[in-house]
Amino acid sequence: MQLVQTCAEVRAWLATERRAERRVGFVPTLGALHAGHLSLVGVCRQAADRVVLSVFVNPTQFGPGEDFSRYPRDLERDLRLAEDAGVDVVFAPTVEEMYPFGRAEVTVDPGPLATVFEGRLRPTHFRGVATVVTKLLALVAPDVAVFGSKDAQQVVVVRQVVRDLLLPVQLLVGPTVRESDGLAFSSRNVYLSIQERVAATVLHRALVQAGDGIRFGVRDPQVVESRLRAELATEPLGTVDYAAMVDAERLEPLLTIEGRVLLLVAVRFGATRLLDNLCLRVHGSDVQEELP
Repeated sequence: MQLVQTCAEVRAWLATERRAERRVGFVPTLGALHAGHLSLVGVCRQAADRVVLSVFVNPTQFGPGEDFSRYPRDLERDLRLAEDAGVDVVFAPTVEEMYPFGRAEVTVDPGPLATVFEGRLRPTHFRGVATVVTKLLALVAPDVAVFGSKDAQQVVVVRQVVRDLLLPVQLLVGPTVRESDGLAFSSRNVYLSIQERVAATVLHRALVQAGDGIRFGVRDPQVVESRLRAELATEPLGTVDYAAMVDAERLEPLLTIEGRVLLLVAVRFGATRLLDNLCLRVHGSDVQEELP
């Protein structure tokens, strides 16, 4: 496995791969790798001959007062995990390499999909995500790029950016990987106290119960949302930022539960904020779980 830290090194490596007509896959990450990231490498490996993984804590997607400075960083550990997972190249640039003028002089407007839920609470977040993802895709020029379904709104936003900007890449989505008690793997789980870690299992539990209601025939979105919030409210250590059911493509409210629907939750446990979701395809009495 090769570690590269400059754009010039990435381009030189890619030139060799292109001459050999190899298919390149890309997994962008903020580092602090865990089982969820490594599962995305597996998805990428199945779709490409070579896998590039980026490790970059992107400052432009963190708002004022967020955890940019304390976000977990351990490049040596990330490199070991990446190599064991079969990554061919890790791109770990400095902030100066990605933003040579100290900030993004040109940014990508992610559009209306980025103004709800996470975008409403973190107004600059998705502009930072859309900008850095576009920069990375332009640099790596992958045939396929893989994103995790745990950050469902991010998947929807990035998919729209790729469509609107006509970026020549196939997006793949990997399933959420969970711990044995249902909590989704997240780099921020390390911030949780023992009590908060136990409390955080309420996210998945609430989503499962809401999904079961749909499977048993509930078709009123307000009823499902009420049940979702009621279960989240059973955990006193959690503060709910949002709990909603929307259309999975446009993130808009539903009149009835039909087609591809997405349940989204964001809950704070102390200073730690966790996200989770459940995507379903509903057709009459048939209900199937899907990736966002």
